[in-house]
Amino acid sequence: MDEKERLHHYLRVRRDNLLGKLDGLSEYDLRRPLTPTGTNLLGLVKHVASVELGYFGEVFGRPSGRHLPWLDDDASPDADMWAAAGESTDFIIELHRFAAAHSDATIEALPLDAPGVVPWWPEERRHVTLHQILVHMVAERAQHLGHADILRELIDGSAGQRPGDSNLTVRSAEEWAAHRASIEAAARAASSTE
Repeated sequence: MDEKERLHHYLRVRRDNLLGKLDGLSEYDLRRPLTPTGTNLLGLVKHVASVELGYFGEVFGRPSGRHLPWLDDDASPDADMWAAAGESTDFIIELHRFAAAHSDATIEALPLDAPGVVPWWPEERRHVTLHQILVHMVAERAQHLGHADILRELIDGSAGQRPGDSNLTVRSAEEWAAHRASIEAAARAASSTE
């Protein structure tokens, strides 16, 4: 596997992992804000799909032709970070798949050293290569997948990349509660010495 294939592989895996975080949840749980800034699962999917269309589309002169009204100049701030009531889950998932297909076509068509221009970056940094954007988007995806991991755990306790993830210690609910309590006790003990 060459470097482009490896980066593309990581991007695809992170896409699948993020969509997997939606499995089995109600419309409310997919959309509800779980942080003070309103972070929610469906909004994360909408955001990364929108971002991917920009980076692998406009940056390389390959616009998708898909209008994203939440990115218009007159759109409310952060409108790409949540799903409006009229934006169905199916619509957001289809957007994610469309963005992935469009991005994949760009990645497959261009060499790693293909030049691009990111018009929304500062002038001194806006000239990029496909390699830089692939690295950037793998990092962007990983960051938002981490957010989704935490949100999903807050919703229903599901943790890891998928059910039965071998990277997680196997514990019963009672054992997880005891583990958390021991961490809480350590935090309190450390803070009492300040």
